Amino acid sequence: MAKLARWLKRLMVLAILLLVGFLIFAPALVEKSRNRVVEHAPYPVSAEARALHDSLTIGDLHADPLLWRRDLTERGSRGQVDIPRLIEGNVTLQVFTAVTKSPAGQNYDHNDTEARDNITLLAIGQLWPLPTWESLYERALYQAQKLHRFQERSDGQLRIIRTEADLDALLERKAAGEKVVGGLLGLEGAHPLEGDLGKLDGLVEAGYRLVALQHFFDNDLGGSLHGTSNQGLTDFGRDVVAATVERGLILDVAHSSPAVVRDVLAMVDVPIVLSHGGIHKACPVKRNLPDDLMRQIAQTGGVIGIGYWQEAVCDASPRGVAKAIRAAIEVVGETHVALGSDFDGSVTTEFDTSELAALTQAMLDEGLTEAQIRKVAGENMLRVIRARLP
Repeated sequence: MAKLARWLKRLMVLAILLLVGFLIFAPALVEKSRNRVVEHAPYPVSAEARALHDSLTIGDLHADPLLWRRDLTERGSRGQVDIPRLIEGNVTLQVFTAVTKSPAGQNYDHNDTEARDNITLLAIGQLWPLPTWESLYERALYQAQKLHRFQERSDGQLRIIRTEADLDALLERKAAGEKVVGGLLGLEGAHPLEGDLGKLDGLVEAGYRLVALQHFFDNDLGGSLHGTSNQGLTDFGRDVVAATVERGLILDVAHSSPAVVRDVLAMVDVPIVLSHGGIHKACPVKRNLPDDLMRQIAQTGGVIGIGYWQEAVCDASPRGVAKAIRAAIEVVGETHVALGSDFDGSVTTEFDTSELAALTQAMLDEGLTEAQIRKVAGENMLRVIRARLP
């Protein structure tokens, strides 16, 4: 019995050590494999492109670093975006988006709403608070809390944007030469409402200002571009759209089915955004909505955020992203194209946010004018955000 007890004790110690090792190393390994930057030589940037880049007001409509266990106040050795790298890349405003559910086997064509949820495993593995293990609403609140903690620890370099006055103050700081970046909270899919419209007020109080309706699966608001139903807005979805507009929030149709997008367009008279994706003319894949639907989004006064990953632009090099931007300008017009990287959203990219001057160089090489580059880099995005912020 004593020998058995010793063996059981050793097995228990081994199990604890394995668990501790998993909790310490596994989340970082998962993130490193999911948010990879392809190894590359430094991109050449001319003096002309560097001077232009340094004078730009740059905004990015979509990135997901809040999902991962990383201190965004420190320059990371993995992933694609953090506060130091945002400042190095001269980014003025970054939308930090909360991912709260992701189906196992996630793909661009067909995802079952009832598939096992990857974010549950990630929440447990990263030791998120217990309420987040079961509640999508709590996951959204927790990611907002993370951004607020980063703001507190950033020595003034991160400023969370809730109002138009916050945006004005940020722009004044940047104009004065301060090393500062604004952060605006967004939801990647409105399923954290958990079918309860009343929870929208809690999310707004937590700081959320952008609401995407769907992610990779159909939810109780309507169909996803990657789901199974291809349906439009449900009655609950219509209620959420109306409440989002009423509260002065930014409405995002990235990942929504074409039927949902058409229903939204028929309901609203405010600028809407498609925060991250590509343009069908440049990359004819299911991930990208048809060009005629993109034009209808633009006609609201909204913007299309062009992403930086292969499945959205068909060529993830700076030159390939610039070609997608040029195609988008040809389709929807230069006042309706913006940047929407999807950095840290489980995508492989060929540059991180500190290397954005390479994209400015590529846009110049593609023949975009200085005025067009300024609009795409941030002016178009800021126009829409300013129109919607309280």
